[in-house]
Amino acid sequence: MGEHRIIRLGEQIREEISLLISSGKIKDPRVSTFLSISHVDVSRDLSHAKVFVSSFMDSPVIKKGVVGLQSASGYIQSVLSKKLQLRLFPQLTFVFDDSIRAGFEMVHKIDQLLTDDNLKNDTNSDS
Repeated sequence: MGEHRIIRLGEQIREEISLLISSGKIKDPRVSTFLSISHVDVSRDLSHAKVFVSSFMDSPVIKKGVVGLQSASGYIQSVLSKKLQLRLFPQLTFVFDDSIRAGFEMVHKIDQLLTDDNLKNDTNSDS
C-alpha cells in the first residue's frame, strides 16, 4: 500500500478513535473524555497501528486511560473495521504520549521567564 494511503488511514483511525472517546462510547471508567489521540503510526503491512494518547491532565490519568483503551482495543477495532470498511484491520497498541502536557509546561516556563524579565527591566528602568 502506498505511503500516502497509510498516512491517510492513520488519520482516519485517529479521528474515529477520538470520536469514540469524546462521545463516551468507550464505557471503561479509566478512559476520560479529556484524552486525545495525538497521532497514529500504521505499519507498512497494515498489521499494526501504534496509537499515541495524550492529554493536558496529569500523567497517571493518561496512563490509566492508555490501559483502559488497550483493554477496549477489541471493541475499538471491531467498530473501526466496520466503519472504515477494511477487510483486515491493524492490531491497535495504545501508547502514552506526554507531548501536550510538555507543551503546556513549556509555555508556562516561557511565560515565567518573560514575567521575570519584565520585572527586571521595570526595576532597572526605575533606578
